Amino acid sequence: MKSKKQKIKPRSKECAWCKSKTEPLWNEPEKMAEYLTARSRIMKSQFTGVCVRHQKIMATEIKRARHLALLPFTSQE
Repeated sequence: MKSKKQKIKPRSKECAWCKSKTEPLWNEPEKMAEYLTARSRIMKSQFTGVCVRHQKIMATEIKRARHLALLPFTSQE
């Protein structure tokens, strides 16, 4: 029996952070949570559509928010 591969959503051509001309910040956990999987892992840029520069900044800011207990390290599933 063949397993069906999960379809990848096509990413947008422009980075959401570049489009809005803002930077990801650790004190906005609701925005950062959009870039986490169900198991609280950071999504790849090919799924989120974020440019390389903002992906690195976003990863650092998510890690800061985790240490300040604004975002979970893991989820309870």
